[in-house]
Amino acid sequence: MTAPIVRPAPQYSMNPFYWLGALSVVAFLIQGVTGIIMLFYYTPTPDAAYTSTQYIFKSVYFGQFLETIHLYTAYAMIILVFMHMMRGYFVSVHRKPRELMWLTGMIMGFVTLGFGFTGYLLPWTVVSVAASDVGVGMVGVLPPPIANLANFLLVGGSGPTSELLRFYDLHVVVLPAVLLGLLVAKMAMLETHGISEPVTGTLTERLRRTLPIFPDFTVYLLELSVVFGVGVLLFSALFPLQLGPEYTATAAGAIAAQPDWYFLWLYQVLKISIFEKLGVAVALTVVTAVLGAMTILPWIDRGDKKRIIERPRYVVLGAIFVTELIVLAAWGEVTPGQIISNISAVELLGGTALVTALVIFGIYAAVRPRSATTMSGGPSVSTQHPLRSNQAKWMGLSMTALMVVGALGMGVSIDSVVKLAEFGMNAAMLERLTWSLSLLAAVVALTVFMFRYVGDKIGGDRPSTRLLHRLGLN
Repeated sequence: MTAPIVRPAPQYSMNPFYWLGALSVVAFLIQGVTGIIMLFYYTPTPDAAYTSTQYIFKSVYFGQFLETIHLYTAYAMIILVFMHMMRGYFVSVHRKPRELMWLTGMIMGFVTLGFGFTGYLLPWTVVSVAASDVGVGMVGVLPPPIANLANFLLVGGSGPTSELLRFYDLHVVVLPAVLLGLLVAKMAMLETHGISEPVTGTLTERLRRTLPIFPDFTVYLLELSVVFGVGVLLFSALFPLQLGPEYTATAAGAIAAQPDWYFLWLYQVLKISIFEKLGVAVALTVVTAVLGAMTILPWIDRGDKKRIIERPRYVVLGAIFVTELIVLAAWGEVTPGQIISNISAVELLGGTALVTALVIFGIYAAVRPRSATTMSGGPSVSTQHPLRSNQAKWMGLSMTALMVVGALGMGVSIDSVVKLAEFGMNAAMLERLTWSLSLLAAVVALTVFMFRYVGDKIGGDRPSTRLLHRLGLN
């Protein structure tokens, strides 16, 4: 009996979250097909790039729909790659022996962002050229060896013709070849190490049972791909892409150039006042340090614990990383061309980090495993003394104050959300919402702490203690 070409996979991996990377490859394939069709009509010169793109939109049968699908699958690919990376981070797939798989995946993520950066310029609209020029200009502040190499790759000679041709070659030839090579390498490593086991729950024999890639997992991937493809088609039909005006130097000077949403977080960091004074190089160094730490994470996070419940520090840092990126991108969208004051940056970004940390630690406090005696069903033994009368009074006053402050934070939060929905997003309302959520998160965390404190003080098998146990607060 011959062995299968591809090793069978365990049944527990028949879960959409295990297939985020595969779905990003599906998005890449859709981009390849739509991109090849557009290549028949596109001309990569400054004089003809916009005209040929406009021809695709207006004269090619379903051309606008084709361009829209190409763009939205690019967006979907970036989102899927990011979700794939963060899922791997939280469930510790970077641990030994999969260090090189993580490193390869991170490089593939950077290549995916490279697709977005190089493809954005090709339509030659005012926004695309101006935003790409901002990105190219940032390269000049890097150390000379890196800056020279990046300028050679992105710009080549001098003038817009050389720049457009370099972006075109990178987008159409170089990056696809690099990504395919990395994909082959990662698949080979996956064949060697297999699919990582889930870090939570107990695996039954049924879930551990392996199934052949064909037909079981092949059909499952086809089902996911169909759902993904239908979603992209519907979104493209409902929200068709509109081609902006053609690039001219005059038109570009009249707008506040900003990159597309997947780089907006970075541009917002560069607009903070302190980095305006210290220079772009300092800001890029900070960003590079954060991304570099994510890249070499297997050699930083070398502990034995993999379960999420046992890694609160890394979970909090990961959650802060995600929320900060979202807040920075949203903030950049509502403050085009504005310099961000240091105080506003500390308030909004610090508030975001505080809210995230308090929420995550509050969740950890709520789901923390109970004592062995309680979990076994026996009576809990308390070595603490009951609350004294003065302590009870202070606890009552504190709980009353927390309820008042919590109601205030909830009211302000709801009001801020309503106003954002009614009048649109703006920086002042976003900052107000952040601080109200910070207040609400602090109230929740303190309430959970006080419930635990009361439960520990009362102890015994009283109804109040049993209620705390059922709520997971003790």
